[in-house]
Amino acid sequence: MAYTRNKPPLPETPEQLRARIPGWGVDLDRADRPAVPRERFDPDATGAHWDVPDQQPELRPRERSVEHARLTPVFGTAVPLKGVSGAIRRYSYARFSEGRAAHWLLLILADRVDVVESTLSALVAGRPDNPVAETGIRSELSHHGWSSRVGRGRADVGHLVLDPVVVAAPWVVGGAAVVVAVRAALRRRRA
Repeated sequence: MAYTRNKPPLPETPEQLRARIPGWGVDLDRADRPAVPRERFDPDATGAHWDVPDQQPELRPRERSVEHARLTPVFGTAVPLKGVSGAIRRYSYARFSEGRAAHWLLLILADRVDVVESTLSALVAGRPDNPVAETGIRSELSHHGWSSRVGRGRADVGHLVLDPVVVAAPWVVGGAAVVVAVRAALRRRRA
């Protein structure tokens, strides 16, 4: 009975639960509950004019889990799927259940592919990323980055050595790949 305005029926009555579970219902006395004025069920007070909400139109095909027969009545459309990352996401939703690790690993892979696609599209558009400004390296130098971590008992100090590698390694590898590609292109041109 998903997506209805009516409260679903209880599987067991309070009396059955009290008989089966010792101590069940100790908070049934409304005088013992501080949130009583806000606890009221009145379906007419919600203003809902529907038993099942109107379905939002699906203008583009949307990804949906294989467990669900249809989309939820309302769904997000902010970022439509695109490129290779979109194909990976579509495959993940079409092929694997949400309970499978493969589903989530493919979605993580799609996120990483989307980062590469976005970086390349920004580069082609003439607006490349600025890793120095976007990673906060300047603020580390100007806003006491080191002294705010060391000697204060923070748990994140252990991975300080890895941070430059994790942040800078993709840029160094990408830059090296560009240099190698440009050199190879220049060699071919000269030959």
